[in-house]
Amino acid sequence: MANTNLTISMITKEALRILKNELGFAKNVNRQYDSQFAKGGAKIGSSLNIRKPVRFTVSDGATLSNQDATETSEVLTLDSQKHVAFQFTSKEMALDIDMFSDRYLKPAIASLANKIDYDGLSLYSSVYQSTGTAGTTPADFPVLTDAATKLSNSAAPMGDRTLIVNPAASGAMANGLKGLFQSSEQIKQQYESGLMGLAGGFKIAQDQNVRQHTVGAYAGTPLVNGANQTGSSLTTDGWTSGASALAAGDVFTIADVYAVNPQNRQSTGQLQDFVVTAAISDTSGAKVISISPSITVSGAFQTVNASPANDAAITVKGTASGIYPQNLAFHKDAFVLGMADLELPKGVDMAARASDPDAGLSLRIVRDYNISTDYFPCRIDVLYGWKCVYPELANRVWG
Repeated sequence: MANTNLTISMITKEALRILKNELGFAKNVNRQYDSQFAKGGAKIGSSLNIRKPVRFTVSDGATLSNQDATETSEVLTLDSQKHVAFQFTSKEMALDIDMFSDRYLKPAIASLANKIDYDGLSLYSSVYQSTGTAGTTPADFPVLTDAATKLSNSAAPMGDRTLIVNPAASGAMANGLKGLFQSSEQIKQQYESGLMGLAGGFKIAQDQNVRQHTVGAYAGTPLVNGANQTGSSLTTDGWTSGASALAAGDVFTIADVYAVNPQNRQSTGQLQDFVVTAAISDTSGAKVISISPSITVSGAFQTVNASPANDAAITVKGTASGIYPQNLAFHKDAFVLGMADLELPKGVDMAARASDPDAGLSLRIVRDYNISTDYFPCRIDVLYGWKCVYPELANRVWG
């Protein structure tokens, strides 16, 4: 069949198809596309508002007990514009779409998809729930059951759960779970690809972009400083005087402070995990730590069974300055990837956009022409933003 000169529309649609297939972590999260930018185009800093459902408490008896309906929302900012640029000749424009795709689009889009996933997996630092042993590669069935228990205790829906692991954990788990009952097709897939597929209520996928967390250089025997503390900060002491630091993303527990189920507000029997939301370094041995979730002891948004006692012991996960992979178990609504159409520039050879609102994806290709070299410089751009909307629907599996 004779080759047909490629059009910018053909190239753009093919690029979007490849992007949809190449995404790893992003393929398993909630994706948002804002149609208000479908014609005019969005810019860096454009925002999408994500409204969260109202929570209520249940009252006893026939007497009416009104309560305020508190609406909350999260702002998703499209703050990342990434592109890949390359050039080709007018002769190469006569290639068929499959050849052009293999030579140019697939390598370019693979790089873009890799960057989108890499940025998204940095959201681990917003997640406070935590399982696994720091310094030990996840390798057996309790990895799944422990993560599933955390998610279920946080009222995460049973479906649409994914576990994203790094290559080391993927290989270890494929070996560790091989003796469990699986369909012959599932075993065949494990044998051929080294990937797990479905197990323990999770779709398990490997991603080389799983991030590593470096624990702060803390020291001492940290304690809560003052009883009845609530809110998003915690006053502490007992740290070693001198340079003692916590990093954003560090996780700790407090003695006798237990998580509660967000629906029935009963203790889960598991200590509440807290994540440090801002890095802090202090030389006095005392720190006021910004934390998530907030310590809330009553009401619709209750998070713990009780506020910490004075001098309650604080236990930081991982050794000081240790570096640990942060595999992620999550329900798809925990994280949101937002995309919108970029503006189409004028004064260029060609420009086109392709978007798939159902898949929440959009990209733009701009092509120009250099008469001196007979080259077509070309760039593929995406505009996106990531947000951890429901951290309670995710759990970090330490490696």
